[in-house]
Amino acid sequence: MTTSTTNAQSKLPFRLPDIGDFIPEVTEIGTALFKATGNRSIPRTTISLVHLRAGQIAYSTYQTIRHTDALRKAGETEERITAVATWRDAPSYFTDAERAALALVEAVFTPNPDGERVPEDLIAQVSEHYDDKALATLTMVIAQFGFFLPIALITKPLVGVSPAEQ
Repeated sequence: MTTSTTNAQSKLPFRLPDIGDFIPEVTEIGTALFKATGNRSIPRTTISLVHLRAGQIAYSTYQTIRHTDALRKAGETEERITAVATWRDAPSYFTDAERAALALVEAVFTPNPDGERVPEDLIAQVSEHYDDKALATLTMVIAQFGFFLPIALITKPLVGVSPAEQ
């Protein structure tokens, strides 16, 4: 049984205290994922754009706010951040490489009733902009989001507040 405390921002009870208190290995996994995706084969901005788009697709307020904030801190414009939700209609805001990364994350997190989510032609398109190491890193960037998404959806953490303070 969990102890319920009130989340002052949303007036909702916390669903679960910091998972790291119960399973310390989660922190180690998070650190390893951050290190793996931070190998500089993909720009940090692209990683944040991919994570923002994934958060939008997953309807995760926490992830969307978190990655919007990261993009603002990196100096991205409000127009570019806002355009992530409609990136297909906003070609002038994103490089071809960023557009390929956004297409890939969309394919992974959007169900396809007609079959395969990530078809060969998409991989070919992404490979035009990323070498093997960068494509492997992009795959891990998307996997990193997939790892943390259930934690964010289940626990509903507050952005900018450390797990210990929540």
